[in-house]
Amino acid sequence: MKRIKGFDEARDVLAAQRHLDLDTLAAEESPRSEELLGKRLTVGEVVSRVVDDVRKEGDAAVLRYTRLFDGVDIEGLEVPRLEVERAAVDAALTEALELAARRIREFHSEMLPEERTDPATGLGLRIAPVSTVGAYAPASTVGYPSTVLMTAIPAKVAGVENVVLATPFRQGRPFDPSVLVAARLSGIERVFRMGGAQAIAALAYGTETVPRVDMICGPGNVFVTLAKKLLFGEVGIDGLYGPTETLLIADEDADPAFCAADLLAQAEHDPLASLTLITTSEELADQVEQEMAAQLVHLERKEIARTALERRSHLITVGSVEEAIELSNLYAPEHLCLLVRGPWAWVDRVRHAGGIFLGETSPEALGDYVAGPSHVMPTGGTARFASSLGVYHFVKFIPVVGLDAHSLRRLGPSAARIAYAEGLSGHSRSVELRLERLKEEN
Repeated sequence: MKRIKGFDEARDVLAAQRHLDLDTLAAEESPRSEELLGKRLTVGEVVSRVVDDVRKEGDAAVLRYTRLFDGVDIEGLEVPRLEVERAAVDAALTEALELAARRIREFHSEMLPEERTDPATGLGLRIAPVSTVGAYAPASTVGYPSTVLMTAIPAKVAGVENVVLATPFRQGRPFDPSVLVAARLSGIERVFRMGGAQAIAALAYGTETVPRVDMICGPGNVFVTLAKKLLFGEVGIDGLYGPTETLLIADEDADPAFCAADLLAQAEHDPLASLTLITTSEELADQVEQEMAAQLVHLERKEIARTALERRSHLITVGSVEEAIELSNLYAPEHLCLLVRGPWAWVDRVRHAGGIFLGETSPEALGDYVAGPSHVMPTGGTARFASSLGVYHFVKFIPVVGLDAHSLRRLGPSAARIAYAEGLSGHSRSVELRLERLKEEN
């Protein structure tokens, strides 16, 4: 990790890093894309080509690109319902997934917005869920059942009638049964073996097999992210997600072993993960560095974690927790962890963060699985304007206007004047006809 001392230098470094760097992500994949497609194309061009082919050819294009990019030749895209129903994992994992599903459902049920209508004022707000959602869960050497739960359950709680899942199927590896168990626990109607840009395009346009959805949610690699960006407007998109980020603020009383473990937990996700420790104690900074070196050797994914620590990670010392919070608000991290005395006292000072994790007994890793809020959170500084995935992503807010005659008399003349000022006499006449009728009736 790069050592930085002082608020001013830290501010400049974090401000420069605060953006969703799709170009860097794309550069990582460009050589592979050229190797597979036989010609020099940017990742953006590859995604555009894939999306267009799926729109025109449907299942055939999805199967072709699944064979090309994922190295697997499958006869059909959909996982048979019987396979989903029969999927099983060991009892301990089943119990853990059931606990996670229950807590996620309970949390999001408490977050449901309330519909309001008031005949007395003639105004209200109708809240209606979208009809169909496509949840995307990435896969590497294993599947991610936690992401299935964290995307599908909020949608179902919001009232979405049909939720379907897309997740990749890798060559030489069995389809992860934990993903199917999670799909069953989430109430997902259908599961499809497909990933990448082809999966996003199939969900957006629909194919002979895959239903067209109203919204797509969930994280993925740069192909998924660029496809979501390209198809925004054709279909609802929850957000664009880059590599994971954790910013940890610690004072002199923090446990250096906990600090190191929390940073390494996120470093093992991705070589492009961003880890930042901001502390008021030089001694703690030294201790955390020593702890990370000692703990790193025990990680199965230590090479990935080591690369993340070397490339996009910082260890910052500042003069106060106030300065640390100000830097965090500037950076707008995906995960903000407060390992400080009285962490609840600082919550109201946080303006921009995907999620806040308070104290030593609330590590971010707990939030990844069983705390309750979705672990799908904004990255790349988008926490300045975006929220973690929740029920509000899956509903539409529809204003209701039902004014009475008294309100029409009171409001109509002003509406007509504004319409005339904008040169829209038809609008004015629509109101004035009603005002004239009311006069005649009186």
